[in-house]
Amino acid sequence: MTELTTLHTRWQRQRTAYDAQPYPDERERKRRLRLLRRLVAENQDMICAAIAEDFGHRSHDETQLLEVTPTLTAVDYHLRRITGWMRPKRRLSHWTFWPSRAAVHHQPKGVVGIIVPWNYPLYLATGPLIGALTAGNHAMVKMSEHTPAFARCFAQLIERYFDPGIVTVVEGDVDVAVAFGQLPFDHLLFTGSTAVGKQVMAAAAKNLTPVTLELGGKSPVLVSRQAPLAEAARRIAFGKGMNAGQTCIAPDYVLVHESQVDAFTLHYLAAMKDFYPDYVNNDDYSAVVNATHRRRLLAWLDEAVAAGAVMHGQEALSDTWREQIKLPPLVVQQAPDNVRLMQDEIFGPWLPVVTYRQEADAVAYINARPRPLALYYFGHDAAMVERLLHDTHSGQLMVNNTVVQAAYDQLPFGGIGASGMGAYHGFEGFQTFSHARSVVQHGRFSTLPLIFPPFGRPVHRALQWLIGR
Repeated sequence: MTELTTLHTRWQRQRTAYDAQPYPDERERKRRLRLLRRLVAENQDMICAAIAEDFGHRSHDETQLLEVTPTLTAVDYHLRRITGWMRPKRRLSHWTFWPSRAAVHHQPKGVVGIIVPWNYPLYLATGPLIGALTAGNHAMVKMSEHTPAFARCFAQLIERYFDPGIVTVVEGDVDVAVAFGQLPFDHLLFTGSTAVGKQVMAAAAKNLTPVTLELGGKSPVLVSRQAPLAEAARRIAFGKGMNAGQTCIAPDYVLVHESQVDAFTLHYLAAMKDFYPDYVNNDDYSAVVNATHRRRLLAWLDEAVAAGAVMHGQEALSDTWREQIKLPPLVVQQAPDNVRLMQDEIFGPWLPVVTYRQEADAVAYINARPRPLALYYFGHDAAMVERLLHDTHSGQLMVNNTVVQAAYDQLPFGGIGASGMGAYHGFEGFQTFSHARSVVQHGRFSTLPLIFPPFGRPVHRALQWLIGR
């Protein structure tokens, strides 16, 4: 109750500040976006150091590539387009209502809540925040308890650059997160697991708070038999190796033709070795975020091996790798469908490989499972791409590469079904945090008085003509 009371006080301060300026103009919105840009650009070293501290090790270059740069480019994209997005969109009135004017105005929703996960704590805070500020909202941001150093750093930076009535950062454990979700926000965006997403949605429902859920799931990769296998394996390794697989759109498992599974495994492990030689001492390879997640990953791997799965990777043969904060990139073959490694999002450097005989079987395998956040296809068969477009569901579809679709500011980012609901990034982010308000204006003169009661024969004939035609 103490947490909820304290948080409600902070929410009330935001509500009061928003009510004093409920429709900030373009100049004010740009000022806020530029403040956020300055915050990130001027404090890159501090941000990278804090994230590395939370992970035990994460390359500063990786943080700049995957979090700092996308934040700065997203702000720039919004600054260039905010004028057009804010402009009311005219809609044609039906001639029976002439003379009149109709338009859609995108109005700020109010005070927005953003719940941030631990895997990309900067970008998954700033990404939604950029959309919220562009739309004219105020925002409360709840950071993950699994990245306390960065949460503290980001809270201090936000306090230094922003009025707390406009943006404020909340730190704290699970109890604070639960209390945060119970606040009467005008919109709530959550990024995290499907299980927690259900709890967030249930809490938000008590206040009829609209939600956007970014949940992830098991993103499959389908490799065509005709695809250049070595290059496909290399691009899959790139997506899986980033942040040691701790990415919501990382390749979660790969579907490979049964005749190519061993060749793919060799190409993939060679690519990983090329990217991260001596992964334990490699500055570019990330640690798994904490001991809890390391134990989870090891338990899932052990369960799969006990059920008949086979690990591939030289590091798997040593005696000490289980004690490291960095876990090796491994390929897992022949894992049964009922083990956790094949049921839940892995969020780590293990890559299961599933074989297929016909591509139709691979498509059926994908469709038999919950809808993923991302679906990847490697091949040059246009008909197969069309089939995936028409016969499968996923938040995103990417052909001949992995993970980089998230950096497209022009495209919406969001899931479907078990991988989430709603979207943000770019114009869709502006829409998510705005209310599309219909505005109709009738002038001094109108045809409507001609049909006011009492209704007579002319009105009756006019209705019959309109309905009958």
